[in-house]
Amino acid sequence: MGKSETAFRTISEVAGELDIPQHVLRFWEGRFNQIKPLKRAGGRRYYRPEDVDLLKRIRDLLYAQGYTIKGVQKLLRDKAASEILALPKNGQAQALLEAPKSSAKSKGEQLSLLPAAPTAPAAQESKSLLADVLQELIDLRESLNKALVGTT
Repeated sequence: MGKSETAFRTISEVAGELDIPQHVLRFWEGRFNQIKPLKRAGGRRYYRPEDVDLLKRIRDLLYAQGYTIKGVQKLLRDKAASEILALPKNGQAQALLEAPKSSAKSKGEQLSLLPAAPTAPAAQESKSLLADVLQELIDLRESLNKALVGTT
């Protein structure tokens, strides 16, 4: 028999449920102000069901959808935790892409929270550019080797 859904959870129970190490939960507490487990004497943490739900969402945003810590922090700052929990969990959620006007950078550009998937031509262009850089590095290494051999 497990605990009821409304029962508080220890850090080990939450870590097991989310399949992440306990130290990651402690780290996230320092990064996300919205995560505030109750702490008893001796520093034992007890997570509320809402905390566990938010942690699940943060894990999904970080691990499944490719957000960075800063991106999730911004998302949590711009939207209430209840709004975050209500958003669809797929990576294509349009609501996540809509940044409020107040979140624009000083240069007037919007901060993108989701990684942009490269288009096929852009990916091919990047691959070609990387191949050129690699070849240039190989040529430089050969030149250096020749110069070193000539000086000894």
